[in-house]
Amino acid sequence: MPGRKEFPRGRARPDFPQEPLLEQNEQTKAEIARLQAEVQRLRDSGSQAGSAWQRILLARHERRPYTLDYVERLFTNFSEIHGDRRFADDPAIVAGMAQYHGYHVMIVGQQKGRDLKQRQYRNFGCAQPEGYRKAIRVMRLAEKFRRPIITMVDTPGAYPNIGAEERGQAEAIAYNLREMAKLSVPIVVCVIGEGGSGGALGIAVGNYVLMMENSVYSVISPEGCSAILWKDQEHVEAAASALKITVDDLLSFGVVDEMVPEPPGGAYTDHDEAARLLDARLKPALESLLGESGDELREQRYQKFRRMGAVEKLLSR
Repeated sequence: MPGRKEFPRGRARPDFPQEPLLEQNEQTKAEIARLQAEVQRLRDSGSQAGSAWQRILLARHERRPYTLDYVERLFTNFSEIHGDRRFADDPAIVAGMAQYHGYHVMIVGQQKGRDLKQRQYRNFGCAQPEGYRKAIRVMRLAEKFRRPIITMVDTPGAYPNIGAEERGQAEAIAYNLREMAKLSVPIVVCVIGEGGSGGALGIAVGNYVLMMENSVYSVISPEGCSAILWKDQEHVEAAASALKITVDDLLSFGVVDEMVPEPPGGAYTDHDEAARLLDARLKPALESLLGESGDELREQRYQKFRRMGAVEKLLSR
C-alpha cells in the first residue's frame, strides 16, 4: 500500500518498543491470588449456611446432584426397572438393580430434571401413585433376592393433582410405609436434596438415615406453612426456621442418624466430591446392617420410628 512502511514479521515496530512484563506479571499474580481467596471465602460461607432458608435454597439448587448423578458415580451395572404393573411407569422415581462395592443392591430414588424438558418428563421429582407402587414392587424384589435397599430422597412432595388423587395417592404412600416397615432386608435412606412431606417418607422408612449437609426434611414446605399460618408468602424464612428442617435439628430429634458433609459451597459445586463424601458414609452404614437377621432389622426399624416425636416431661419435686 503506498505510503505504508512494512516491517519484517517477528520483529517489533521501532516506534512501539516492548516493555518488561515482570512487574505486570507480579501484579496479575497478586490479583489472581486475591480473587481466589475471595472465591474460597464465599464458598466456605455458602457451605456454612446460617439459616434454614439458605439451606433450602442450596437443597433446591438447579445444579445440585440428583439420584442418577450419584448412581453414575457410586454404582456399577445399574439396570433400571420400569412400571408398577398396574397403571404406568412414573419417571419421577427411578429404581433398579446395581452393584455397590461388590454388594448386589436395589436402588430407589426420586429424580428431578436439569432443563425444562427433563423437568416436565420427571414431573419436577413429584411422584404419582404409580411411582410409589413401582418403588414397593422393586423393594419386594429386593427382599425376594435378599438384596439390601438404598433409597435417595429428593422431592418437594408427592404430586397433588386430581388424577393422582383419583388413583389413590394417599393410599399408595400409606401402603409403602406399612410394607417397608415389614421388609426383612437392610434399608439405608439418603436425603440428598429436598425431603418434602409424605412424598419423601414414601420411600424413606429405613434402618439408617443419612442426610446431606445442605438438604432439608420436613412435613411441609415453608411456602405451604406460610400460606396456612400467615395467608401469604412473605414469611417463608420464619416458617423455615420454625419447622426445624435442617440436619442439625433433625439429628438432635433422632429423625436422621448421620450428616454427610458437602464440598465447600454446596454439593452443586463438585458432583464428584459430593459423591465421594456420600460414599464414605454410605458404605459403613450399609455394612453395619448386613449381619442383622430379618427379625432384628424389622424390630430396629420399628423402634427407630416409634421413638420419633416422643417427649419426656420432667416433673419438678
